[in-house]
Amino acid sequence: MASKIKASSGVEKVMKMIKDHSVKVVDLKFTDLIGQWQHFSVTTTEFADDIFEDGIGFDGSSIRGFQKIHESDMLLFPDPDSMFLDPFTAVPTLSLTCDIADPITHESYSRDPRHVAKKAESYLKSTGIADAALFGPEPEFFILDSVRFDQSHHFGYYYLDSEEGFWNSGSNGKQNLGHKPRFKEGYFPAAPIDSLQDIRSDMVLTLESVGIPVEVHHHEVATAGQTEIDMRRDVLTKMADNYLVYKYITKNVAKKYGKTVTFMPKPIFGDNGSGMHVHQSLWKGSKPLFAGNGYAGLSEMAMYYIAGLLKHAPALCAFTNPTTNSYKRLVPGFEAPVNLAYSQRNRSASIRIPMYSSNPKSKRIEFRCPDPTCNPYLGFAAMLMAGLDGIINKIDPGKPLDKDIYDMTPEQLRGVPSTPASLADSLEALRNEHEFLLRGDVFSEDLIETWIDYKIDKEVKSIQLRPHPFEFMLYYDA
Repeated sequence: MASKIKASSGVEKVMKMIKDHSVKVVDLKFTDLIGQWQHFSVTTTEFADDIFEDGIGFDGSSIRGFQKIHESDMLLFPDPDSMFLDPFTAVPTLSLTCDIADPITHESYSRDPRHVAKKAESYLKSTGIADAALFGPEPEFFILDSVRFDQSHHFGYYYLDSEEGFWNSGSNGKQNLGHKPRFKEGYFPAAPIDSLQDIRSDMVLTLESVGIPVEVHHHEVATAGQTEIDMRRDVLTKMADNYLVYKYITKNVAKKYGKTVTFMPKPIFGDNGSGMHVHQSLWKGSKPLFAGNGYAGLSEMAMYYIAGLLKHAPALCAFTNPTTNSYKRLVPGFEAPVNLAYSQRNRSASIRIPMYSSNPKSKRIEFRCPDPTCNPYLGFAAMLMAGLDGIINKIDPGKPLDKDIYDMTPEQLRGVPSTPASLADSLEALRNEHEFLLRGDVFSEDLIETWIDYKIDKEVKSIQLRPHPFEFMLYYDA
């Protein structure tokens, strides 16, 4: 049954924030089905506390994956707990993330990705297995200096550039001081080879200024400005909210420096692509449920959770690796793990158990297949549902694969399953096997069908009919 959206507590805090900081504009944000922030703004003279009770209307037929034109009216309900002062606007602006509802019934919208994430958390509690699922994504991205792309009837191209790109080692334009990280050697020499310390620090401090704690930042493996900034773990929906704020802030800080950011999984041929390893754990109250006396210090519950992820990984990839470009990173024998195996300390396995600490509160698993084009609400929810299916059905994950999988021969890997080879394959896997997502009405048949149809019609078929640069045009702004 769909739930009705209720006015949230915290409204007084929002109105106080507006008054205390002389806010002039309130920016209302929500997420389309694909995972991109959408927004519109109202002045504070028009913004009143009854919006939290009555909602505010928008055209759902103009949003990807939402309504048809004959049923386009929809409502937004701001979440007071999501507020932050926008650090980039000239006019004092308060940002609020919103939930989506039907204007007649006020029921939550089944295709609202944030609603799916909330349902996943509610379902987890209803099982009695755990109270909370903590997620810690590690998004990677490129900071570039120039991006050009175009497509027409008689040409197609994309061109990107970075001052620190190794291909510029012989550049004779403006002053060239060398210090270019070689291909696959960007992890992580100090300055001046790492030229992006200051911009990354600015990104981190801006994230912390809006309430998002950051654990670490550094240059990543690839040349041309590949970067990683890791947020501290949080509960599922809050972490998904934070990830969209993260994208907003990194892109806008880069723009301030005259640079540009892309989360496209594989923008550069021949060097590492950008992944988003996702750390996961279950908790009941203050007790970490993944800590135990088993393999790598894991509990039996954690092993079942791993088994669920491995079993359902082909279908999960439709949400965690949702672009055609994702499968240029998920290539056997390159930098991304494609073999569906688990192992302690082992970055060649699709699931790694970190071994940095013996503290039970640090015990977690890391799913290494996803990439940063993932819609975090849908991706995190799908991973949780897969893990819970493993726990409910007590699925055996088999033996760990404690070897360098990249060095193993096809014969040695016989019997070890792998991720799908294309977006079309992952969508077919999702179509054929998604019952685990339907538990607790977390995902609906309508949402899954809409997701598959949209991805096939707008992406898979479109790219088949156009030269390669069209893919760059589709995904650069992901």
